[in-house]
Amino acid sequence: MDMPYPPKTPPGLIRVASYNLHKCVGLDRRRDPHRVARVVAGLGADVIAVQEIDKRLPPRPTSLPREVIEREAGLSPAPVADTRVSLGWHGNGLLLAPPWRMVHLHRLPLAGLEPRGALIADLTGPSGPLRVVATHLGLRRRDRQRQMTQIMAALNLRHHGPTVLLGDLNEWAAHEGFAPLDPYFTVHNPGRSFHARRPVAALDRIATGPGLRVRHMGVCRSGEAGRASDHLPIWADLSRDG
Repeated sequence: MDMPYPPKTPPGLIRVASYNLHKCVGLDRRRDPHRVARVVAGLGADVIAVQEIDKRLPPRPTSLPREVIEREAGLSPAPVADTRVSLGWHGNGLLLAPPWRMVHLHRLPLAGLEPRGALIADLTGPSGPLRVVATHLGLRRRDRQRQMTQIMAALNLRHHGPTVLLGDLNEWAAHEGFAPLDPYFTVHNPGRSFHARRPVAALDRIATGPGLRVRHMGVCRSGEAGRASDHLPIWADLSRDG
């Protein structure tokens, strides 16, 4: 469902979110990391996967300075970058609320027309371990299908545990295009998140693996969230089965 900002996370649940920052360039064509930080803070999430956190050209400096996100949103960027000037890898980043922290990271290059990648991060927090796959898939469906297959192959080499996939999956169809993720993941549609000016497609998705269940989810589209990027942020509150 669409709402200005989600209510406070109910006790015992984990709030995750995904947000394509568009390099912090809003609908007014201004690059404003402070505005993005305020939107991110309003999500109240424990774990946020962000896309396009870094600028496009090498050495790809971050568009969202570390001190801004730490001071204004109270979140820490997970150490996923492989350069000193970036906060992401292939534009993908993870922002963590205390006391969540990353204990292991696998950077997975993804094949396709454009350079893409996925982060497979093992986190630990108040409710125990959580594996997060953060990604931004390609523009062509045949590339996305191959990229999802690569992600599943990488996960199959690891021990199983509660896993959530977050990102801009770039799929315009409401229900099709996710077959490589079956049957491990259930893909959820929180709502239309693109284009922020007039949302027509649910490009941003959340997918849960065994052991996790979505209790609430939504898209934030009011206030600064409606103009800070060309995408709207999505969120979900998760519970653990059992």
